[in-house]
Order: sequence, then C-alpha cells, then structure tokens
Amino acid sequence: MYGAGRVSDDSERTAFRTAEKKYKLYYNNDTKSSKREKQPKQVDLSEVIDFKSVLDSFNQNGLKPPGIIKLQSDFNYPVFCLENRPGFYFIPEALSIEEQCHWIKESLRSFPQPPNRTNHNAIYGPIPDLFTAAQNKKVFVEVGNLASDGAPGPYSGGRNLESKWQFCDGTVGIPRGDSSKSIAASVLLRKLRWSTLGLQFDWSKRNYDVSLPHNKIPEALCELARRMAVPAMPTGEDFCPEAAIVNYFGLGDMLGGHLDDMEADWSKPIVSISLGCKAIFLLGGKSREDPPTPMFLRSGDIVLMAGEARECFHATILLKVGLRKIMMAIIG
Repeated sequence: MYGAGRVSDDSERTAFRTAEKKYKLYYNNDTKSSKREKQPKQVDLSEVIDFKSVLDSFNQNGLKPPGIIKLQSDFNYPVFCLENRPGFYFIPEALSIEEQCHWIKESLRSFPQPPNRTNHNAIYGPIPDLFTAAQNKKVFVEVGNLASDGAPGPYSGGRNLESKWQFCDGTVGIPRGDSSKSIAASVLLRKLRWSTLGLQFDWSKRNYDVSLPHNKIPEALCELARRMAVPAMPTGEDFCPEAAIVNYFGLGDMLGGHLDDMEADWSKPIVSISLGCKAIFLLGGKSREDPPTPMFLRSGDIVLMAGEARECFHATILLKVGLRKIMMAIIG
C-alpha cells in the first residue's frame, strides 16, 4: 500500500521505470513532520499478482486467473508460470518457517564472512564476525598502518594486523586527540547491502573474478537450490550452483530494473530465494519499454528464471515500513 508520491511527466520514462516509481516507497511531503512521523503514501495494488491467493484459490476450486499456468509435473511443490514469460517459474511458500529462520540467520552470520566479499570491502576491507560484533556492541576502529619496525598499531591487542580496521569494545572510548575513525558494528550490519558466495562477483567490472579467494557455496544451500531448480532444468540434468549473490534490503530500498546476464549459459536457471518482509517483484520483457508484471514476493517464496526469462528486466521493491528483506540469487 505504499508507492509513488511525486507527480511528473511519465511520457519521458520507460514503462519499466514508470512501474518502479509507482511502487517505490514515498512519504507524504509534510515539512512539519519529522522523518519518523511521516506517513507513507498509498498506491493502488490491485494489479499486483498475489500467488498466495492464486494457490489458495486453485486448491479450493481449481481456478486460476487468466494468463497464469499451473505447471503439471511430479515436483513436490506447486509451481505457477506466466503465459507471456516462458522460462519464469514461481513457487509460493516453498520454504517452511523453520527453513526461513535458518537461512536468515545464515545470511547474517555466515554469508558475510571473509573470504566472501560484501559492499563494505571497498572501504573497510574484510570484516570478520560482523553479526557477533554487532550483538556485542563492538566498534570498528581504524588502526592505521603498522610502524616501520612491524610493531602493532593502537587498539591492535598486541597483534600485527593486515587490515587497517579492527573491532574493539564499544565501552572503551578512543583516547582524546586520537584521529582514528570508528563506526559501530551495528551500523555496519544495518548498512550491509550485498555479499557474494562461491565465485566472487566484481561489481566494478560486472564479471566474476576467478582470481579472488573464495569458498564453495555451503552444501546445504546447494542442495536446496538443486531441489528447487528442478522445474526449470532439462530432464535428467542437475543444477550445479557456482555462485550466489545475497542482497540485503533496508527501509525504502529497491533493486532497480536489471538483467542477470554475466553468465555464459543462460539455459540454466537463477534460483532466487525470498526471505523477510513482503516486497513487489517486477518482471518485464527484453526491453525497458515493455510494461512489467508486478507480483508480491513473500518470505519463503522462490522464483526461477531460465531461458528466455533470463533476458527479461526485473526489479525488487521493498514494500513494508520498518522491516528488512533478504534475496539470495543462486547461479549455476
């Protein structure tokens, strides 16, 4: 129920951008109210597909809306497709509450761990145990370069460190006159926006850098992706994940229209796992001029995009106020 606020000339926007602006979170422009007191503007969500309602209706009376296909297969979960978007599969309520909680914890505790890279690497370098540090109210402090004799810098705890930053107890103040920079671990966790698993993605070059150190994707996550990718895989073939990108959404965040086009083989699906609060997923066509189809994306839903669907622009827009979302895109 939240969306576009500013009125402007849509004739200069693409159809995809117009949809993004429609569903993006905006607030009433009341200059007298503080940011916390401002109310989100409402927008008509009547055109948004709700696959949870589609599933409930299908289970009750076998009916489904026009343009939506129920995949007939031996797969253990209900799968819906769109007639005008071949290669797109939506699996509502694919994960149990217990599975959702497990992967949310892994996304916060394990997935940002080095050598996995995050959006913080460019400024702070690798940050170990960020979630634990935030729980313990630690502060990340710039320690500077080592002295010429190899002696550890301030706040080093007697250890020689390669990183210029390290955690220290938040209850211990930085000495007056010390020019060291610092930031609370809780702030770093709140500002976490992405982490990469398996082969590391170089966002500046928009390709996978095999020279970067990396660990294999956790086997449990590989097994989940293999199991869920079955409807989009050629008969007799297994999905073999090589990389994953985990996106963390904060208040008002949006992953704008884009293509996942860095992989050589588009016949294999991307397995996208939705965790946390509800969002709107926009699925467009091969051009930004193609009007996208909006659909609700709830925690536990899984989206598969393979073949022609890999050539379609898509976006994710956070819908709820004060809540967060995690999206895992697993690539084979």
